Amino acid sequence: MEKQPLPADDDKTETVESEVDALTGEERPQGSSEPAARAGWNSKIEYFLAQVGFSVGLGNVWRFPYLCHQNGGGAFLLLYVLLLLVLGIPLFFLELAAGQAIRQGSIGVWKYISPKLAGIGYSSCVVCFFVALYYNVILAWSLFYLGNSFQYPLPWEQCPKQGNITVKECERSSPTSYFWFRKALDTTDSIDEVGSFNTNMICCLLAAWTIVCLGMFKGIKSSVKVMYFSSIFPYVVLICFLVRGFMLEGAMDGIIYMFYPKLEIWADLQVWLQAATQVFFALGLGFGSIIAYSSYNPKNNNCHRDAFTVSFINFLTSVLASLVVFAVLGFHAKVKVDACIASNLKQLSERYQHGFIDQTQMPTFNSSDSSPVAAEVYSSWFKEYGSKVSANLTDCDLEKEMQKGVKGTGLAFIAFTEAMSRLPGSPFWSALFFLMLLNLGLSTMFGTMEGILAPLTDRFKTLAKNKTKLTIFSCIIGFVIGLLFTQRCGNYFVTMFDDYSATLPLIIVVVFECFSVSWLYGADRFLDDIEVMLGWRPPIIYKYLWKYICLLAMVGLLAVTTIRTFIKRPTYTAWNQETASNSDLPYPDWALAVLALLILFAMMPVPVGLIHSFLQDRKKPSRDTEADSFPSHVTSPVYHKNADNSRRL
Repeated sequence: MEKQPLPADDDKTETVESEVDALTGEERPQGSSEPAARAGWNSKIEYFLAQVGFSVGLGNVWRFPYLCHQNGGGAFLLLYVLLLLVLGIPLFFLELAAGQAIRQGSIGVWKYISPKLAGIGYSSCVVCFFVALYYNVILAWSLFYLGNSFQYPLPWEQCPKQGNITVKECERSSPTSYFWFRKALDTTDSIDEVGSFNTNMICCLLAAWTIVCLGMFKGIKSSVKVMYFSSIFPYVVLICFLVRGFMLEGAMDGIIYMFYPKLEIWADLQVWLQAATQVFFALGLGFGSIIAYSSYNPKNNNCHRDAFTVSFINFLTSVLASLVVFAVLGFHAKVKVDACIASNLKQLSERYQHGFIDQTQMPTFNSSDSSPVAAEVYSSWFKEYGSKVSANLTDCDLEKEMQKGVKGTGLAFIAFTEAMSRLPGSPFWSALFFLMLLNLGLSTMFGTMEGILAPLTDRFKTLAKNKTKLTIFSCIIGFVIGLLFTQRCGNYFVTMFDDYSATLPLIIVVVFECFSVSWLYGADRFLDDIEVMLGWRPPIIYKYLWKYICLLAMVGLLAVTTIRTFIKRPTYTAWNQETASNSDLPYPDWALAVLALLILFAMMPVPVGLIHSFLQDRKKPSRDTEADSFPSHVTSPVYHKNADNSRRL
């Protein structure tokens, strides 16, 4: 028996309708022309806000700029666009089309396409839960900084004093680093030192989960109302920062350093891997959230156009965020370099006056002048005479300054806060920035939670009838387990979860997704079903991209990631209170065991689902083909009409 095609719009049998209503717990609108598997979006704008809000997240602000700067600037942008077209958009289109056609969450979609790989959907739910646990902690951090932004001066502008003495830890590092590691996190020196719970962070985490719960209280009907603000507001803030950033001295230097193309970097395999990984995570592939959101669309929605639109909005947002980040960091670096040069020239002038330095070694520019000296002029002199002068001088390099803390939390909570503290009206810009981070995180959290709730309510009738209770219960469980991250060593657990708990499982999920659609179900069948759904056939190139290019690329990415994990012992960056500096430490054995358990737990549903399907087939020998596991009542009339000529459906 041949496998049935995906459900079509005109498939309106009573059996389908009653089964769908039972799964979703939703009433079917009178006069609806399509199965009532979803209440549906009120408008296309709502859908775009949801998809863009989910895909555009914190990584666009603090990971993409770093990768772009470290990997060839403009050359990395070209490579990113190439991989976006070849890998990102085809896989994004695959998930959009599957969700829209089957009108179910990730569990229902992959169970329908291939019952033997039904565990893919459950793995997506587990990974979403892991991500939600630590992602909401970052929202808690943003809330803490937002609350502290309504002070003048900002609490991280100056080092605190004990009596008349400046705190040594702050003096050795910087006010922003001290506030982050000591006041906000009160972090320990390693992940082994558990320490006590951070009361401030517990309160902020509770507030973050409360906001998420209220936003998800009535499903997409309530979350989309919040998204009107949470998805649009970050763009308003980014544009404001961009305009303000271009007015700062040194902004153009920062942007030039970032976008200066280094084409030779294309020869480095590492750059290709980082670009592919960024494309993969930037679009949110494998989470199930894309599938869940697209399942609320009408069947004739042009999901092909949506794939291109959302992907390029995501890319342009990353470029916009990069412009803002490096404009502000350029200004920050310029201030640091000017201070460095002034300090060195003052020391040089004093040593010359005392006769320790020969006249021939003195710079040709006026070292006693209080006006700032161009960094290029000073650097040129330093390269020629710096090592010959008997003074403790340093090379004040603009690019090295910009490389400090331009990744992850180091960018948002240290480097960027320090740069904003130098702006006039710093509390206003600080509040604006952390409110933007909060909204970016919220829209992503809504998508992540939808990737958990939608599949479960589709799959289990009892949960569908109690979706509100399930939402509240999920948030409570998330908060309770999230207390792990509010310990003094909690930020190290955030790093561990971010780097490892989702990476391997998500790549494996997408490999199985691509394999099940292109080989088990059949790429031709899938394109035929999309043609029935949209009224036109997507280009044949997608068949070969899904079957070969995307699949092989994801398998290669999986292999490299796995080999690296086993060859090089994973490390994390720890803050040492005594030296007031960061250092890379290897994860202890117990942490590696936790990492292994997280990855295994996330992937366990796939083999369990395969074994369960095999056992079910043995119990019912008559159902000797995978196709028999599909209900015959979901057969499309198109299939019957073309049965003789298109048996591949």
